Amino acid sequence: MTVWDRPEPPNRPVPLSREQIIAAAIALADEGGLEAVSLRKVAARLNAGPMRLYGYISTKDELLDLIVDEVHAEILPEKRPGDWREALRILAHRTRQAALRHVWLADLLGGRPTLGPNAMAVTEANLAALDGLADVDTVLRAVQTVSAYVTGAIRREIANLRAERATGLSKRDWQRAFGPHVTKMLATGRFPALAKAVHDGTEVDPEESFAAGLDWVLDAVAAKITRPPA
Repeated sequence: MTVWDRPEPPNRPVPLSREQIIAAAIALADEGGLEAVSLRKVAARLNAGPMRLYGYISTKDELLDLIVDEVHAEILPEKRPGDWREALRILAHRTRQAALRHVWLADLLGGRPTLGPNAMAVTEANLAALDGLADVDTVLRAVQTVSAYVTGAIRREIANLRAERATGLSKRDWQRAFGPHVTKMLATGRFPALAKAVHDGTEVDPEESFAAGLDWVLDAVAAKITRPPA
């Protein structure tokens, strides 16, 4: 039985609910990452004894499932666009925005499917965007491909944010600190393609990069779903 199928215990002796537990856990995760989340710390946040939480949540894994599902509620748009491409684009950008608000989410994306109602609604929205445009296997592969891009791009962006916070070096600071080494290595002539990318490539911000890569993936999806039958 999943945590969503298990009823909550009666409120005794101190009123408590999964909703309160989830909110406290998300606050802790936002402040200190997933390592700051435990049943004991959540209980302390709620001024409750740790044993009180076990009536609502059995394990830390269940707690993580619940907070991931709660954040998925932020991903769903109020209205579903009629155009499949715009629908997938909106869901992708809203996933990125949710991850930037809750950077710990990047660590929990891309694993086994979460079975909470909000996560399932997001999956439904992605599949529904392409429903009827291709056979079910093509739709599944298309959604999986878009999801793989979104998850990978988000993890890369979050990793860069964490590196900045850990070292105190912005991207510009890092470039100034390590630029001489990179310049020396490129001058050896061993890395001509990399040298061309460094010297001639156009730098874009993370949002533009995410949007451009997403459009390329959606172009590939369009090619699959508009291909005439053999």
